[in-house]
Formats: sequence, C-alpha cells, structure tokens
Amino acid sequence: MKLQAIAIDDEPLALEVIKQYCRRQNDIRLLQAFDNAIVGLEYINLHPPDILFVDIDMPDMNGLDLVSRIQSKPIIIFTTAYKEFAVKGFDLEAVDYLLKPFSYERFEKAVRKATLYYKTRHDNAGSDHIFVYSEYRMVKIDLDNIIYIESLDDYIKIHLSTGKPVMTLMSLKKISADIPAGQFMRIHRSYIVSTSFISSLSGRKIILTNGTTLPVSERYSAQLLQWAKRS
Repeated sequence: MKLQAIAIDDEPLALEVIKQYCRRQNDIRLLQAFDNAIVGLEYINLHPPDILFVDIDMPDMNGLDLVSRIQSKPIIIFTTAYKEFAVKGFDLEAVDYLLKPFSYERFEKAVRKATLYYKTRHDNAGSDHIFVYSEYRMVKIDLDNIIYIESLDDYIKIHLSTGKPVMTLMSLKKISADIPAGQFMRIHRSYIVSTSFISSLSGRKIILTNGTTLPVSERYSAQLLQWAKRS
C-alpha cells in the first residue's frame, strides 16, 4: 500500500522537485501540491494525508504554525533552506528535516524513515511492545521492561529494568499516545512512570522499585493519589 502524501511550498521550483522525486518512489503517492499554505491547510483538514512535506518560511503562513493547526497530524517532513529552524521542527515531532537544495538520495532516506515510522506506529497499537528509532535503527522495547521515561530537551530516555536505557528523538506527549494509559502514568512534565514499578509515595515524590526517587508535580498529584487508593 502506498502512503498518501501532500506537499506545501511557496516556491514552484521546490514543489516541482518534490513532484519529480515522488514519481520515482514506490512507497508514496503525492495527492496534491500547494503553493499557498492556507489553502493547503484547509485541504489537509478535510483530506488528512499520511505524510506532509512542508516548507517552513512561507509568506502566507509559517510552516510551523501550519503544522500546529492540523487537526489530525500526518507524518511531518520539513523542507526548508534555513537550518536554524531544525530544532523548532523537531519540537513538532517531525520525522525528518530536508535542507534545500536536497538530493534524491537524501529525499529517499527521509521517505524510508517516514514509511518505517508509519509501520511501527500502526504495529504498536494494542501491542505488548513498542518500536522507537535509536542509534540509526528501530529498537523493540517490551512495555513490561520500562521502568520510567525521562524527557531530556528534544529527546526522551527510556529507563529499563534490564539492559541500558534507550535514547530517542521524541516527546513525552508523543510516546504517551503509544503506551497504554492503565500501565503508565504521567507524574511530571519530565517523567512518565510504569505503575508496576512504583514502590511508595512520599509527599510530592515517588520511589520506584529500583530505588529511583522522582518528583511529582502538583498538576499530576491528584491523579496519582487516586491511582494509589484504587491499587
């Protein structure tokens, strides 16, 4: 099955490059290409694609703002001439960032990452494991092996009961959508914990079975106390 893609860029030549590159791909099909970000956004919210190629520096709407307004977010690949936007792009959980002018080989690499991400995201649903991209490969992690997940700027660090921690470019918000809510709980803006590894609660802190002590923010303390009463 080919993934459905849309491209948005205010530069006609840049759009033409993406069109040509997509024609050479077996894994994706370009549905539409827009040189107007507002029109493109309206189309996406009516016809959500699997993948979106989008420029960042556009006159009618910044590409970062556009992505934040999408109702059902596709896999994002930013295409831009300004490398300083890269960090902001990854904040929006972009799978890749293509710096113009980019070669077909670099485009193909981005598409491979996007298709692999699409597959693993759908394979993760209802599963007892997840796949994350780490150290240039997809790593399988059993949910029962996760003690807690820590946010480190643009990355998260997954602490395991066996084996070394796994680092991946992702946000806590994103991974929380891939793990079962009954098994994991957000306790802080920087931490998600597995309820199976909670040993005790002490004020605004929790102690895990491996001896790690983590803070609990006021925002999540009531939810944690409710869980403790039910357990």
